Amino acid sequence: MQIFLTFLLIIFFLGASQATACAAHRVIIDTDMGGDDAAAIVLAAKSPAIQIEGVTVVSGNVDLEQAAKNALMTLEVVGSTAQVYKGSSKSFAGIENETFSVYGNDGMGDADLIHPKRSANNKSAVDFILETVKANPDEIEIVLIGPATNVALAIDKDPVTMSRVKRFWSMGTSGFGEGNATPVAEFNVYKDAEAYKILLDSGVPTTIISWDIAKDEKVCFNKKFLDRMKNASPVQKFIAVANEKYLKFCRDIQKTEYEPVSDAVLIAAMAWDDFVQETAVCHASCMIDRNETYGQVIFYRKDYAYDAMPTFDSYNVEVVTKVKSAQFLSRYDKILSSKL
Repeated sequence: MQIFLTFLLIIFFLGASQATACAAHRVIIDTDMGGDDAAAIVLAAKSPAIQIEGVTVVSGNVDLEQAAKNALMTLEVVGSTAQVYKGSSKSFAGIENETFSVYGNDGMGDADLIHPKRSANNKSAVDFILETVKANPDEIEIVLIGPATNVALAIDKDPVTMSRVKRFWSMGTSGFGEGNATPVAEFNVYKDAEAYKILLDSGVPTTIISWDIAKDEKVCFNKKFLDRMKNASPVQKFIAVANEKYLKFCRDIQKTEYEPVSDAVLIAAMAWDDFVQETAVCHASCMIDRNETYGQVIFYRKDYAYDAMPTFDSYNVEVVTKVKSAQFLSRYDKILSSKL
């Protein structure tokens, strides 16, 4: 009898542990839906530690309508029934900061992948964000893998409710290195620096995966990896084909043999407890003057002695500075090949 009771207790605690893991991160994913966004969303959908409450889209890599279709198709391919909500088609300030998509005209490699059976929800992204956070104070985390416009609009509309977001996870900024939109600015921030400043100034705890971390070759897709995924599961093939055009751009224009998939690295940082190895607590300031520094985010490290150090009331971000990069591709591949 004692052995039987012990067995039941073990089963109970294992079940409770699994339930806790499944509920570790309740997230809204806010995205502009290029190929790397798709790589991130399928990883989130496949990760037991993440529960997708909904996906909100914003213009960035592609226009708003295309972003919604890409999100719907990606969720369909991975077997997720999460709803998609359309957000802003312009920046917070209403000014278009022109860039081009390295993922093709449709953001997904121009490979005729996008034929979703569902449509986006009629509720706006901002209303969905506010209603979800209000109903679940201090429980919802928002993952930003595109410009921060939707989140900034939600903060502007109802700052009290948005103060109850548990955490922002941002793929953005050039970190402590060079940018990709300009020498000092990363794409997501550059597309709407005014919105990113609002996010940084919100007071909500924020974790950042920056462009300099994402450029590490070990956390990037390469031709060998994509070729292998093209001959694997439907989910893997979808991601491989969606990212082929980006890899071609990297090889032809940037003269590298790999493509950063920074959004997926952000999801890994959230989902894998042992993936992040080092972080830097910083005060982050976003430059919004319309000059060559537009979109630059300056990080002042806590407990670091600067010769002309300003005084800050708070240190508002945690910047990931080191990850277990050597494990990324194998773990990503294994998770995508698993059944939900």
